[in-house]
Amino acid sequence: MADVAEALARIKRGCDELIVEEDMVRKLKTGRPLRIKLGLDPTAPDLHLGHTVVINKLRHFQDLGHQVQFLIGDFTGMIGDPTGKNQTRPPLSREQILENAQSYRAQMSKILDPDKTQVMFNSEWSDKLGAEGMIRLASRYTLARLLERDDFSKRYKGGQAIAVHELLYPLMQGYDSVAMKADVELGGTDQKFNLLVGRELQRTYGQEPQCILTMPLLEGLDGKEKMSKSLGNYVGIAEPPQEQFGKLMSISDELMWRYIDLLSFSSQSEKMKWKDEHPRDVKVRFAKEIVARFHSQEAAAAAEADFDSRFRRGETPEDIPKVTLHASAEGLPITQVLKQANLVPSSNEAQRAIEQGGVKIDGERASDRALRLKPGASVVIQVGKRKFARVRLT
Repeated sequence: MADVAEALARIKRGCDELIVEEDMVRKLKTGRPLRIKLGLDPTAPDLHLGHTVVINKLRHFQDLGHQVQFLIGDFTGMIGDPTGKNQTRPPLSREQILENAQSYRAQMSKILDPDKTQVMFNSEWSDKLGAEGMIRLASRYTLARLLERDDFSKRYKGGQAIAVHELLYPLMQGYDSVAMKADVELGGTDQKFNLLVGRELQRTYGQEPQCILTMPLLEGLDGKEKMSKSLGNYVGIAEPPQEQFGKLMSISDELMWRYIDLLSFSSQSEKMKWKDEHPRDVKVRFAKEIVARFHSQEAAAAAEADFDSRFRRGETPEDIPKVTLHASAEGLPITQVLKQANLVPSSNEAQRAIEQGGVKIDGERASDRALRLKPGASVVIQVGKRKFARVRLT
């Protein structure tokens, strides 16, 4: 086990807040491996770089000799954590949850040592609670305390609906800490309230309260909202190397440094040297580091070469997908072509891309939203910097 002062310094590095430091020091001084909890609801099939900020910290605990408990919220995922949401989230089915959970399990092994990671599912104890157990659990916390949570408070004052099952979410997450006897729980800064509920419930069950370590939230590619698959501003850790590399090259120079601070494993002294380099060169180095981490060094080099051929030399990639679409005699509207070729998620996005000058047909910018492609047409369509399709209309 590492020296306490050295271990504490590593634990705190990059974190937003540690509650309570004195408790953490006391736990570390016992010399026993601590139970370190991170719970994620598998509400989408892929983990993204935003998740890895906190998972990387789990790896630090693992390297220090502690027991990592990676909790997959297959029960709480059916409720849907309303954190930061101004409306009720639709719950997922058990089948959707389990399918996503298997994906999480495979992806987290890219960061954590699977032989030293205890993967748990909270349905193991939550399903057994039953109606009586849920009522007894609910009796340990007050509605007034739950309504102190920022998003609940805003919705309540604004007259927006709050479903009863949403109020149960913090209690169920807190009960996970009781069932797991967690010594430390990690989460993003937006999870602080839920983590504190766990600390309080442990106390009411006669357990030593867990310490809480919150990690900063990573902004998405737009630099505005937090990274989220639902917002489309994410970099998935299971995405192809070229996609990861291209997305990271697209971020602003200012956002690049935020990503480097939270995600790069390079030393602080090394990062300081990068300040004197051209931002593009730094971005390439960082993008290659991330691709190599989740794929390989060879994949990172190939992704850089592919990016150069596409965007520095203006070449059209050779391996772009081929799509065949059906058009009537009047032709297929360009907005439908973009949507059906999976170049945009919706017709509205297609119109927006055209208006912003982000659509090219055979290398020429397309500016007419009313354009129709006739049967027999065979064109290469580009949307933005990274999306291509060779489209043939029949």
